[in-house]
Amino acid sequence: MAVKSLQTIVCCAALAGLAACGASGSGSMSAASDSSGAGATAQSGNVAMLLSDASSDDWATIGVKVLSIALVPQGGGSAVTVYTAASAAPMINLVQLDQLAEILANVSVPAGTYTGAVLTVSGNASDILLTVSQDPEAGFAGAPGATIPATQIQVQGAQGSTSARTVPVNVTFVAPLVVTAGQESALDLEVDLSHPVFIVAHSPPAAGGATLWAVDFRGPVRQRPIADIGRLVLRHTYGSVGSIASDGSSLTITKVLPILPLTSPESAQSTGKTLSIDCDAANGTLFYDVDAGTASTIKSFTSVAADLPAGAYVRIAARYQEDGSLTATRIWASSSFNSVWLSPEGHVVHVDMARDEITILDGAGIPVPVSVTADTQFFFHGALNTTAIGTGPGFLANLVRGFKVHVSVVDPLAVPLVAQSVDIETATFSGKVSLATASGLTYTHAYLRGADDYGLALPYISSSSANGKDAQGNQLLGFKYWDFAYPTLVTSGPSAPTDFAAAVGGDSSTGVSFAGANIFAYGASYARWGDAASPSDWSLPWVVLAPTPLPLGTVTTGLANDAFTMTVLGGSMPGTVDVSTSAGSATLVYQVDRMGGVITISAIDITTASGLTALTNGLTLGAPVKVYGIPQSDGTLRAYVLAYFTGDVMPAQ
Repeated sequence: MAVKSLQTIVCCAALAGLAACGASGSGSMSAASDSSGAGATAQSGNVAMLLSDASSDDWATIGVKVLSIALVPQGGGSAVTVYTAASAAPMINLVQLDQLAEILANVSVPAGTYTGAVLTVSGNASDILLTVSQDPEAGFAGAPGATIPATQIQVQGAQGSTSARTVPVNVTFVAPLVVTAGQESALDLEVDLSHPVFIVAHSPPAAGGATLWAVDFRGPVRQRPIADIGRLVLRHTYGSVGSIASDGSSLTITKVLPILPLTSPESAQSTGKTLSIDCDAANGTLFYDVDAGTASTIKSFTSVAADLPAGAYVRIAARYQEDGSLTATRIWASSSFNSVWLSPEGHVVHVDMARDEITILDGAGIPVPVSVTADTQFFFHGALNTTAIGTGPGFLANLVRGFKVHVSVVDPLAVPLVAQSVDIETATFSGKVSLATASGLTYTHAYLRGADDYGLALPYISSSSANGKDAQGNQLLGFKYWDFAYPTLVTSGPSAPTDFAAAVGGDSSTGVSFAGANIFAYGASYARWGDAASPSDWSLPWVVLAPTPLPLGTVTTGLANDAFTMTVLGGSMPGTVDVSTSAGSATLVYQVDRMGGVITISAIDITTASGLTALTNGLTLGAPVKVYGIPQSDGTLRAYVLAYFTGDVMPAQ
């Protein structure tokens, strides 16, 4: 999205009857477990661990190693470790998880109530892989396509001995997680990886002109509910075959991940965790034998047992059923991991209808052109997934830059590659919001390459379409929206479309005025295909209002009564910024200091007296500030993130 994308890490414990990871058709989760094979006992419940995030225009790879996840018991006591990575922890490219969930494992958690979590990631610079996109946003400090050397990465908050450093990320839950014996519970943790202080570029004098990148994992991590597990979109899962159930209903695999940085041929790294995935006995699972070049529809794994010997590699597109079972919609199988992996996966960076071609940015930051022919089928990962939603070059008019896709090619050695199928994993529309009415809105997104720009009027889903559930488990219907800063405060119901239009300035095409400068509300949506409101096109089930990045500004009057004023570049007068000090919804405040070429980023908790004093002292007349927030109809701005700068740092626009 044009505004800094809302990157997330998610670990989910799936709800009973909603999200049983690796379940059989009955909804039981006992079929999937960690490498020890331990399932739920009478004193424990099952938890499905997932990773997820959102897209980034600036990065092709943000590779990290998640080492462990622990839960903090209510009332104190030691954190209970519920997930531990293999001894050689695999690296995961978060950019490829654009609102997709990567299944890590299904684990057993002691029954009890938990009020927080500790997510531990590797703090070694060599365990972080940063590759710049080929077409980053204007002004981005990294060179297009460049991989940042480890010597230029500074990990904030790392602890431990050299080469074994870690960063613990502490999370306080909005609502306690209750794990009941013999049942499944749900937990969703989110961290904004494009938060302004997550990756900060700076050029201290001591670096001799080189750009250093300060990486801080201790950003805003919080709990977020799963509205409807049936609409949770999973990334394709890679694995090595273990066994097929005697009745042919399920397949057990050991999960593997591609090695990063990518190699040629690409190799797999085992996670040591097993998963069990059902065949779709009702609708059929599409099965591709990559080695033989054949395709068929199966309703039992018994019919393809010869193609799935122990040790064979598979790539699986799967979905959760509403009853909680994890079902394969399509499976690619081969004796070679490189064969199932060697199909472009990534974000669409260019759609060329004149050449019948799409260009995909792969995990190595390399743009891969793929030709679309009359035989190319398009699938939507968020739908039933076994029925194509379109065929041939004519369907390219329905794609824009930013879609996350996984392509299967006719011949992996062909130049250019020719798409056999294009799996649209997420249909992302984002950017400036304008011309909002009770029936739809216009998204405008501008890129460095003008040919990728779009301005599209999109309808909302039908008012009678199911759209997740509320906190009490009641079915929601029709369009809904929320602020990124307040994900639990969802506006839904019959008045949601008109309420949304009012919140973003109505049918105006010029945005909202702040400090004499015109700014826009920014949003992001993951569209549906084939809703009743638009049977042969995209429609929007929801919009998340993203914090608008104000131009760099300076303080004109200090903090008083939870507000201050500032001027911004391009503005003609001071504007008012409201700051929240309420626990659970407080503005995220950071002090960014540089002294002698060393940059320090400090989180300031303004729900405490000392933190509020620090912010008050930092917002002095003329102090440089960077604010991300939601514009209000009265001309003020509600701050979500506020960074103020001290020392000899000279922030760039």
